[in-house]
Amino acid sequence: MLYIMRHGKTDWNVMHKLQGRTDIPLNDEGRRMAERAAKEYRNVHLDICFCSPLSRAKETAEILLRGRNVPIVCDDRLQEMSFGIYEGIVESFSVPDCPVNVIFQRPAEYKEAFERAESFEDLFARTGEFLEERVEPELAKGRDVLIVGHGAMNLSIVSRIRKLPREEFWSTGIENCKMIRLI
Repeated sequence: MLYIMRHGKTDWNVMHKLQGRTDIPLNDEGRRMAERAAKEYRNVHLDICFCSPLSRAKETAEILLRGRNVPIVCDDRLQEMSFGIYEGIVESFSVPDCPVNVIFQRPAEYKEAFERAESFEDLFARTGEFLEERVEPELAKGRDVLIVGHGAMNLSIVSRIRKLPREEFWSTGIENCKMIRLI
């Protein structure tokens, strides 16, 4: 089986700030969410957990798997999508014509990366490479795998596995600390 989970809440989530690769830690609510998830998913068998090296994902994985004999392996390819200079912007949708909004409102039209932001092509390339190199061999051995990451990064994996067109990129949605079974 392959499962995916988004990290717990951060202060920037609460403030509706775009995080991207900015390393924002979990807040107390995010830690409580991870603790509740640990109880809710304690009977889900897992052999290995891959996670983003960003602290909000890593701490979520550590809380979720505390007391279980499940190794946590960080991989840089699981970092969140970079939103470039727009990381830290509050309520981007309230800013008229903010260039970052095309990623969220019209993902099929987002072709060119802007000012240090990552393109969907680059995001899909790195997460696809990760799936092929790390996840598929584990699944082939019959092992149960969990990936703990971020909204856009996780959705690139969901989109790839479910073969979603780009315009449906955000259709699945990824709630904080909710486990989704993909395979």
